[in-house]
Amino acid sequence: MLMEADTTALVGPTVLPASPNAGPLSATKAGPGATPPSDVEVQTASIRAALQARLEDLRAEHRELVADITTQERGLLVPDAGDDVVDIGTKAFNREQEISLANAVRERIDQVERALERLEKGGYGWCEGCGEPIAAARLAVYPSATLCVTCKQLDERR
Repeated sequence: MLMEADTTALVGPTVLPASPNAGPLSATKAGPGATPPSDVEVQTASIRAALQARLEDLRAEHRELVADITTQERGLLVPDAGDDVVDIGTKAFNREQEISLANAVRERIDQVERALERLEKGGYGWCEGCGEPIAAARLAVYPSATLCVTCKQLDERR
């Protein structure tokens, strides 16, 4: 599910440091005689805010899913009278689906956390496969992308 916060920070061209090894982008401190933040710093702060908002949404979704699973498991410990093999199988299938959903959300949380780490280290927006910049359109759709479209296609073929 794509949230509005995912794309609002990335409207327009993405400005990247000179290379993935250029180091983290740091915001300048406000105060008398301070220089205003550059476009890169403003965009970095905007991307960070969008990723952090997405991270909070995902964490809330994960907590809710885990709470639902826990509640359902309490009901599974005491089988209903009259449960036959089909009923037990249906309950097990539903439980597995809920666990799969929780695991998928956990994986998305890990991806967003990794994107935030890359943003801090200055590697955000650079492909981990070929070292080229990731297209702004791809980052707008999938802010936690670590591979450009070409490298992702090669990765999926393997």
